[in-house]
Amino acid sequence: MKIDRLLGILTILLQKDIVTAPILADRFEVSRRTINRDVEDLCKAGIPLVTLQGIGGGIKIADGYKMDKTLFTTKEMQTILAGLKSIDSVDGTSGYKTLVDKLYGGNQEELVNVYDESGSIVIDLASYYKGSLSPKIATVKDAIELSNMIEFDYYGPSGESHRKIEPYLLVFQWSNWYVYGYCLLKKDYRMFKLNRLLNIGICEEKFIKRKYPNIKMSMEKIFKNGIHLIAEFDSSCKWRLIEEYGMESFKQQEDGTLLFEFDFANENNIFSWVLGFTDQVRIIEPDTVKEKYLHIIQNIQKKY
Repeated sequence: MKIDRLLGILTILLQKDIVTAPILADRFEVSRRTINRDVEDLCKAGIPLVTLQGIGGGIKIADGYKMDKTLFTTKEMQTILAGLKSIDSVDGTSGYKTLVDKLYGGNQEELVNVYDESGSIVIDLASYYKGSLSPKIATVKDAIELSNMIEFDYYGPSGESHRKIEPYLLVFQWSNWYVYGYCLLKKDYRMFKLNRLLNIGICEEKFIKRKYPNIKMSMEKIFKNGIHLIAEFDSSCKWRLIEEYGMESFKQQEDGTLLFEFDFANENNIFSWVLGFTDQVRIIEPDTVKEKYLHIIQNIQKKY
């Protein structure tokens, strides 16, 4: 897109004292005439660029013009590049390399001043499902850009169903990838976990983008009218409670056991989580959940 190219050109000019039109044309894969028009547009936008002819000539920002030598601080650029690397880790794209090439032309000496390859930030958003997630993410991204509907088979707690949606957002939240969109079956906006989604395909049918509501994924909204669980855990479970729900989720009692309290969206979430603690947990409240949990344990015993 033109705006991306203009920002790219400006970024390069802020990083270098002078750059030739052929270098910019090659970098952005456009003609020299296009670069000349871009320079004119930047000048119209109030950024004084000058062109110097002859050996050592090229395009530069006018001397004396007060402007920071970078659009981003070093820390901001580190965050951007780390974020791009994290996206590349799961969807197989090359956003990180593309940005580096455009900004620095592969000049590692300049790059190391902004981003140290052995730096302190490493983000990998990939998972055990990377092989199956990557094509799903690519399909959803294409559908969003093209305004095409997608359809898929979905497997959730309430059963199996076939869905067709207008996709609006790819979301990474709670250590999982989701697609957010308008579901034609439910006539409402829904979030679908990509790991539970199979046989996805882009429909030929296009959609006119709605003004979708702001996606507020606060814990308070997701777990509204949820179930308040009170349970007692063995002291050896402390590390898991801290990792999964934080120090505030429990209190250590005089005998060393941990009194845990937290709100869950539904009973299925409680049972699947609590069963992972085997005999190191005892449900205290609510009574309905405790009774159903005992019934589950009895059914497990019958299988053996």
